[in-house]
Amino acid sequence: MELLAPAGDLEKLKIAVDYGADAVYCAGEEFGLRAGAKNFTVEQLAEGVAYAHAMGRKVHLTLNILAHNEDLPLLSDYLKRISHIPLDAFIISDPGVLELVKERAPGAEIHLSTQANTTNHLAAAFWHSQGVRRIVLARELSLAEIRELRERTPEDLELEAFV
Repeated sequence: MELLAPAGDLEKLKIAVDYGADAVYCAGEEFGLRAGAKNFTVEQLAEGVAYAHAMGRKVHLTLNILAHNEDLPLLSDYLKRISHIPLDAFIISDPGVLELVKERAPGAEIHLSTQANTTNHLAAAFWHSQGVRRIVLARELSLAEIRELRERTPEDLELEAFV
C-alpha cells in the first residue's frame, strides 16, 4: 500500500513528503488537469523530485490532458525539456499521449489516470497490454467492484483508488 498525495506546488510537495506521503503527484504548467493548482515550472519540478528522492519518496507527473493534434508537438518538446528529471511515473489518460511518452521516454513507468474512467477488467487488461503498470480506477467504483477487478486482472498490474 502507498499513500499518494497531490502536490499543487513545490511548497505542498515538500509538506506532503515531510508529513509521510510515500509519493506525490503533480503537474507541470501545461498538460495536466489541475487548473486550480499553481503547478510546477521545469526548474521547480527538478527541485521537487530531488527533494522527494532525498527523502526516499516518489514523484509522479500528470500528463492527463485529452490531447488535440496541436498539443502533440508541444508535449513532445516538453518531454524533451524534462528528460533530465528522474520522474518515477507519468500519469496519462489519452492513448496518443501514451504513445508519445513511450516514444520520448522509453522505459518510463506509466500510470493510467482516473480521467480514463476504467471501470472493468477488460479495459484494465487492455491498458496493461499497452504498457500501463498502474491504473487509477474510476471514482464511481464500489469496493465490491474494485475487489472483482483485482481478482480478474494480472497480478503485476497495480490498482489505485481515491479514498
